[in-house]
Amino acid sequence: MEFKDEFTRGQLLDAVNFNADGLICAIAQDHSTKNVVMVAWMNREALDETLKSGQVVYYSRSRQALWRKGESSGQTQQLVDLRIDCDKDAVLLGILQTGVACHTGRASCFSWAPTENGHWEAVEPVLIEPKTLYGDKQ
Repeated sequence: MEFKDEFTRGQLLDAVNFNADGLICAIAQDHSTKNVVMVAWMNREALDETLKSGQVVYYSRSRQALWRKGESSGQTQQLVDLRIDCDKDAVLLGILQTGVACHTGRASCFSWAPTENGHWEAVEPVLIEPKTLYGDKQ
């Protein structure tokens, strides 16, 4: 899904309710399985670039910079479908995920469940070792 026309993208972006920090919550959902694989943030520039290129781009709050999903790991997300909620303050990205979505090497960032003794336990396996994805940056 791409919107090459700048005017159309501008109209779409103008309708988004970015928060006081200029961000919108972005929920990434595998287009085929409908599993939510991650949640991140987008600013106007990230959402615009995603619309223009069809490759998902987020905004890293810790680095205060655009984060092109997969630029260092190769685990990219292609935009297939885009929805906005009724308040226009969250987007749902229907994506085709290449590889794993989580920096821990799991298919989803939502891979931990509560145990009866009050801990969080990994319930999904590591599919790719993080060191393989990121080298020593991890």
